[in-house]
Amino acid sequence: MADYDYDVLVIGAGPGGYVAAIRAAQLGLKTACAEARETLGGTCLNVGCIPSKALLHASELYEEAKSGALAKFGVDIESARLNLTQMHSEKSKAVGELTGGIAFLFKKNKVEWLKGLATFIGKDSVEVAGKTVRAKNIVIATGSSVTPLPGVEVDSEVVVDSTGALAFPNVPEHLVVIGAGVIGLELGSVWKRLGARVTIIEYLDEILPGLDGEVRREARNIFAKQGFTFKLGTKVTAVGRNGVAATITVEPSAGGEAETIEADAVLVAIGRRPNTGGLGLDKTGLGLNKKGQIEVDHRFATAVPGIWAIGDVVPGLMLAHKAMDEGIAVAENIAGHIGIVNHAVIPSVVYTHPEIAGVGLTEEEAKTRGEIKVGKFPFAANSRAKTNRDTDGFVKVVADAKTDRVLGVHIISTLAGTMIAQAAQAMEFGATSEDIAYTCHAHPTHSEAVKEAAMAVTGKPIHI
Repeated sequence: MADYDYDVLVIGAGPGGYVAAIRAAQLGLKTACAEARETLGGTCLNVGCIPSKALLHASELYEEAKSGALAKFGVDIESARLNLTQMHSEKSKAVGELTGGIAFLFKKNKVEWLKGLATFIGKDSVEVAGKTVRAKNIVIATGSSVTPLPGVEVDSEVVVDSTGALAFPNVPEHLVVIGAGVIGLELGSVWKRLGARVTIIEYLDEILPGLDGEVRREARNIFAKQGFTFKLGTKVTAVGRNGVAATITVEPSAGGEAETIEADAVLVAIGRRPNTGGLGLDKTGLGLNKKGQIEVDHRFATAVPGIWAIGDVVPGLMLAHKAMDEGIAVAENIAGHIGIVNHAVIPSVVYTHPEIAGVGLTEEEAKTRGEIKVGKFPFAANSRAKTNRDTDGFVKVVADAKTDRVLGVHIISTLAGTMIAQAAQAMEFGATSEDIAYTCHAHPTHSEAVKEAAMAVTGKPIHI
C-alpha cells in the first residue's frame, strides 16, 4: 500500500459517509473520512433529522399540556407555558450527544477524520485543507442541500430554509410554508403546535408527492382538522420582505388571478438537490445525469474504477437510512465481500402527528404492474388506539392478486414510523398477506391493525 495513503477515503461524514467509513475500518481497511463541518453526522444529525425530531417531540408535549387534551384522562394541567429557549437547548443537547458519539466511534474504529473540504485533483487523489491525499478507493457521500426557489432570497431571518426553521427565536404569528412535502409539513407541525398560524402552499394538487394517493388525501383531511390552511395547485411568484414581515404573491398553478399573503415568517421547503458541486469531478472524468446525480451500478461503483458513490448523490430516495445501508454495502463491496441493498424495500416516514409511513409500491404504482388486492383496517376499530383516544388513520396492505405477495404497506398512525418496520421485514422475506394474517400479534396493540389489514386483503377482517 506504499503508493496510497489509505485503502478507503470517504468524502462526507453524513449518515452514509460515517457508516461507510466505520464499516470499512471494521473490515480491516485503512480508512479516512473527509468532512468540512465542525461536527460529524452531516445534515441529518446537525440540522435535519435529529433536531427536527427533538422539536417535534417537544412541541407535542407542549400541545398536550397546553390544550387540555389530557383532561379526559384525569390529568388537569393549568398555566402551561412555553419556554422556547429551553426547548432549543434540549434540541442542541441531543444533537451534541449524537455527533459526539460518532467522533467516539471514529476513534474506536481507527477512522481518521480529515477536517476540511475534499476536492478531486485526480482519479485517486483529493486535496483536503491544502494537503494531497491518495486513496485506492474513494467513496463520494456528500449528501444533499436545500433546493432554492428561483427568485426567492433566503435571508435566514424572515425567509428561511429548513435550517432556519429549526432555530426561530420566537414563535411566528403566521408562518407560510412553501412546499407540502415531508420537511414542510414536519416543521410546519412544530410551529403550529407552538402557537403559529400555518399556511401551506403547494404547486401540485395534493400534499406529500410520491405517497399513496389515499394516504395523501386522508393526511390532508387530518391536518386541516388540526388547523392547517392549505393552498394547493398554487404557484409562488414572488416573496418580498417588508421589515420584519413578508408578502408572498401567489397564483393558481394552471394560471389565473394573483393574490398576496402576509406573513412574519416564510419557510422555503421545495426539496433537496445532490451536493456534487465543488468536488472537482471534472478531474476524474466522472459525469452527472440530468438530475445532477452520480450514476452507480448495483455495487455502488461509478464509471471510474476506484470511485464509488452512495446516499443522496446517487439515484433513489433521499433518506438517511437508505444512505446508511448503502454505506455498509459499499464498504463490504470494496473489501471483496457482497454488499446488497434492496431498494424496493426502503421505508419512508413523515414525522407529523399522526405519523405517516410507507414501504414498497403505492396502490397506484401496483395497479400499473398487474392485478392487485387491497386490504384496509381503520384505527377507529383498533382496541389500543381506541383506549388511547388516538384513532386517526389506517393500515393499508397492497398484495399481488395471483401470488398474494405483499407489494406495499401504508400506515397513518401515531406509531406508524415504528410499525412500518414489521411490514418492511415481512416484504424483505417475500411475505404474502396470508403470512402476516396468520402471524399472532400481541393484544392490545396498534400492530394488530397490520394483521387485520392483511386479513382484509382476502375479505376476512374480524373487527370491522
